[in-house]
Amino acid sequence: MSSLIAPGRACFLNREGPIGDDWDPSDFSKLWRYNLHYFDDLNAVGASDRVKWHSALIDRWIASNPPTAGTGWEPYPTSLRIVNWIKWQLRENALDKAALDSLALQTRWLASRIEWHILGNHLFANAKALLFAGLIFSGEEAAAWRKMACSILLRELREQCLTDGAHFELSPMYHLLFLEDVLDIMNIVEAAARADRGSDVGAIVDAIDERLPAMFSWARTMVHPDGEISFFNDAAFDIASTLAGLVDYALRLGRPAPEEPPSSRLLASSGYARLERHDAVVIADVGCVGPDYLPGHAHADTLSFEMSLAGRRLVVNGGTSLYESGAERLRQRGTIAHSTLVLDGENSSEVWSSFRVGRRAYPQNVALDIGDVVHLQAQHDGYRHLPGGPIHQRTWSLGALYLDIADRISGQGSHQAELHFHLGVGLRARAKDASCVEIHCSASGVFFAEMSSLSGLVLRVEADTHHPRFGASEPTQVIVIDFDSGDVDEHRLRISWIGA
Repeated sequence: MSSLIAPGRACFLNREGPIGDDWDPSDFSKLWRYNLHYFDDLNAVGASDRVKWHSALIDRWIASNPPTAGTGWEPYPTSLRIVNWIKWQLRENALDKAALDSLALQTRWLASRIEWHILGNHLFANAKALLFAGLIFSGEEAAAWRKMACSILLRELREQCLTDGAHFELSPMYHLLFLEDVLDIMNIVEAAARADRGSDVGAIVDAIDERLPAMFSWARTMVHPDGEISFFNDAAFDIASTLAGLVDYALRLGRPAPEEPPSSRLLASSGYARLERHDAVVIADVGCVGPDYLPGHAHADTLSFEMSLAGRRLVVNGGTSLYESGAERLRQRGTIAHSTLVLDGENSSEVWSSFRVGRRAYPQNVALDIGDVVHLQAQHDGYRHLPGGPIHQRTWSLGALYLDIADRISGQGSHQAELHFHLGVGLRARAKDASCVEIHCSASGVFFAEMSSLSGLVLRVEADTHHPRFGASEPTQVIVIDFDSGDVDEHRLRISWIGA
């Protein structure tokens, strides 16, 4: 996706801004400034038509960003910029001596500032950049970069790729970024081997080949029928390549992604499940929020779910529109922004600051039963600190023309429960009676589905916002149901629809 809209103007995160002498504009978010220094546009769609723009932009960056000063020299943007400049050089052969000298200096700086304290995708990006630079430069220093990169990448592949193929931070968006990273690594390693260089890095390709089928299988499980990612943990459109684009990339590398028929499945290592019956797809979170030592991109979304019907998103989670610390970031990470149950106004996992988590929910008794009706059951202990140590148990039952969702609160005492079912963009709900709402397409008015409390409770329709992209907020609605766990032993909701 192109971000450079003129020689001196760019659009990142749905916000336009100038590219002038100030590469650290204080009136733009840190993430916007990071994107300014990534140079992703060098390899975006139609990049070959902007070669002169790109060449001038690189010269301007070198002149305006003296070594080690400012956001652009932080390790993460430095890593992405190194890779983007090298990809552009390999395709356009357009880096002059000054740019190549700068590239070597940037890599030398990065090699001494690996983000061991952050780990995760930052560490992987650091190592990827060292590998790229180590393969296009020659000499002892380049060999040292390759050696360091190989050591980190081989270890992190084992750590960050779970046995079911998931990236261990448990975000569909970051999974696709990780998938593109490993395809890029395969690409440059094999290109170097064809040029009789880089034989010392062949083990990386072997390690990726071993994991690639499971990584694609996980990605297929976590996308909706519209081909785009589901919104669990930090996730937004237009940041990572689409699954279809990555499938094409893998095919060009001689790695056809496995074709899998639609099916219900449980991803046991990562804790997600997919339920399918005819036109209905349910994707549910029945796992931990992320690695215990690295939950920075986690949301308090345990036992939340998303649902597509006839190829359209019916129930969603709230998405992610910003990373800056503040009330809105906390709200988007909170349980209330997800299609699940909030107990006593608390989050199921204690999200705080921009990328921090305190107490967190742990799943228990996860089971998937596939028959004429597909049943998924799980519970979590994220509210165990409340009086009486309550446990939230949820069961999804997907039939041919309905989805039933049963929510039970066990433990001592009485607790105020709120169920939230966030509707997809372009849908409107209206009351049929106190316990039932009809959901229609906003544009056409055509009936889409019905949502009803089988326990006879009141369904309330409230205004809501959905955040499918960074910097974007779209109006929608949420269905809310309140009950006291001391009065209602188990609440059952049904979503039903008319077959084709």
